[in-house]
Amino acid sequence: MPISPNQGSTGGGTTVTITGSNLGGATAVHFGTKTATITANTATSVTVTSPSGTGTVPVTVTTPGGTSNPLSFFYVGAPFKSSLSPVTGVTTGGNTVTINGAGLTTATAVNFGAATAIPTVVNDGQLTVTVPAGAAAGPVGVSVTTAGGTNNGLSYTYVDGPTLGTLSPASGPASGGTAVTIPGANLGTTQSVTFGVTPAPFSVINDSTLSVVTPPGAVGATNVTVTTSGGSATAVGGYTYVAGPGI
Repeated sequence: MPISPNQGSTGGGTTVTITGSNLGGATAVHFGTKTATITANTATSVTVTSPSGTGTVPVTVTTPGGTSNPLSFFYVGAPFKSSLSPVTGVTTGGNTVTINGAGLTTATAVNFGAATAIPTVVNDGQLTVTVPAGAAAGPVGVSVTTAGGTNNGLSYTYVDGPTLGTLSPASGPASGGTAVTIPGANLGTTQSVTFGVTPAPFSVINDSTLSVVTPPGAVGATNVTVTTSGGSATAVGGYTYVAGPGI
């Protein structure tokens, strides 16, 4: 006589189906000493809503013909989340977030706002999950659903990826040291600016403007890449190093 699922929240409310034979006319289903609410019944199955409980309890079905052999049902506590990392990412999703807490072994879903993702259980205290795409930039609540219920309380912030305009000035000496303004959008969380593969010192003026000092570089056009918490954008050949005069 199988029972499915065989685990559920300590608070009760889990829909459980018991299958077998001669189950028609069931008068009671007990989870330990507590009585479950019968919602459907045929000769081969009984569907109930589990009562609250703790630990492992025997489940029996009583019909006019007697009481069945017991099956085991495991009560699972609600999950507890203590942290997630990283706490921001690009609006298109795709990055991996780690969630730490307790009671996470039976996790089946992680919601980022209205978007749902399927987690990978590392152990009872940790999950990893690939972030789904967000509806828009901004913070959303993060909830974890397990056999023990759903727990909220953490926040994740979606960030739009950066876009770049034309650098000003767009050229300068190969020795570097030129102050350059980079216009664009979604630049407020800039983490790095590179000219080719060389990092450049920068300051965030506002969400649409960066101030950068060029590093030394090879003569010719070079790519300029800006990386933010929302992703990266590259101005291909966006800056040109010019050779100094020789006598």
